Amino acid sequence: MSKSLTTALLAVQAELKAPKNQRNKFGNYNYRSAEDILEAVKPLLTKNKLSMHITDEIMEVGGITFVNSTVVLSDGEDSTYASAQAGIDVNRKGMDIAQSFGSSSSYARKYAMNGMFLIDDTKDSDATNTHGKSVPTTATTTSESDWFTSAVDYIKNAKDKKTKALAYKQVLTKYGDRASDKQKQALSKFVG
Repeated sequence: MSKSLTTALLAVQAELKAPKNQRNKFGNYNYRSAEDILEAVKPLLTKNKLSMHITDEIMEVGGITFVNSTVVLSDGEDSTYASAQAGIDVNRKGMDIAQSFGSSSSYARKYAMNGMFLIDDTKDSDATNTHGKSVPTTATTTSESDWFTSAVDYIKNAKDKKTKALAYKQVLTKYGDRASDKQKQALSKFVG
């Protein structure tokens, strides 16, 4: 990343305020939406002569469909990006399929922007709220999803095809015993 882009991004990160002004009455917690972040960041992007665009890609890995959202920030000469993923539950109660995809897109976009702009150093309540349901959590379940998300990011963030291939090999060395054939195949797609 160029020095001018780094300087502009640092200025936006330092000045951006995106408070949790939304309220979930059912879960009794405050949160911020992707729209809240966009509203707060747009004037700062203009002020620092930056452009931003967000793309979504629907992917499937190991039988799980998810949206991968990528935020790209540019100063016209150089760019940088951040990505985040959110699962899509097409059978989510009370939502049709379009709403389910839209909800996952919004969630992934919000967390991609959180990563880009260093928003919040504490977990959002919406990430930990169970909405009154008891959800058993085990270390195995958490680490299984964490390693895969980290592996995807690690390979995708490699600079060129050769580095991506090396990253893929490193991931298989470290997590190969956990990875199913579908997961290995999905990871290999990011190598190019």
